[in-house]
Amino acid sequence: MSKENREVSGLILAGGSGSRLLPFTKFTHKTLLPLYDRPVIDYALSTMRGAGIKDITIVANKHIIQISEHIGPGYEDESIHYVLEETPRGVGEALNLARSRLEGKRVLLYFSDNITSWNFGHDVSEFSKSANPPGAILLVREVNDPSSFGVCVLDGEGEIIDILEKPIGKSSGLAVGGIYLFDETFYERFDAVSEKEGFSISDITRQYVSENIASVRDVGETTWIDCGTPQNLLEASLLVRDGIIDNKSGL
Repeated sequence: MSKENREVSGLILAGGSGSRLLPFTKFTHKTLLPLYDRPVIDYALSTMRGAGIKDITIVANKHIIQISEHIGPGYEDESIHYVLEETPRGVGEALNLARSRLEGKRVLLYFSDNITSWNFGHDVSEFSKSANPPGAILLVREVNDPSSFGVCVLDGEGEIIDILEKPIGKSSGLAVGGIYLFDETFYERFDAVSEKEGFSISDITRQYVSENIASVRDVGETTWIDCGTPQNLLEASLLVRDGIIDNKSGL
């Protein structure tokens, strides 16, 4: 595999209807809502750029023109591509829309509701250098309500052996964040499970976990947050205001 083919690309999934943030998302995209003093999508771009990623694909809904007007073509050395999701049909459809640009590549997959201060620079560099498919890297942290997330199943020694999507009942409370590094086998794994009823990204991550080729990064309580609700958007804004999440890095 050539060096060029090993470079990591970025995918920002910003589709859906933004229903959790209505009525704000009736007239604008959820990623353009302010998070303290910058739009939400700037934080996704900051994570990508901070990791050295130059090729970025953004899948978004009917407000994609607003996103493209805000971001533009990107920096001089970047390649940013915009893909319209005409009708929200879930994560699987969004991944298929991006497929022609990303199949066979190593990808930093970023669900746009998420904000993190984790620096992927070292992980992306190691992914790029790996001669063989390097597996997956997952962000995790303890949460109070595991039923809202993909949650790690631990063995008796505290090692992750599976991922359950939005479990009901007793679980570890160690949730997987909506930002991932995947190797070039991602779409092969996607094809194996994408037709499954209730498909979620956990159907892919659990494959990596079961094969013992998933690494986790425990980012701590305040360095990853899903800001897809008004309450969490406010909480994330306070984290930025207080300097816990950097709003300038990579931009």
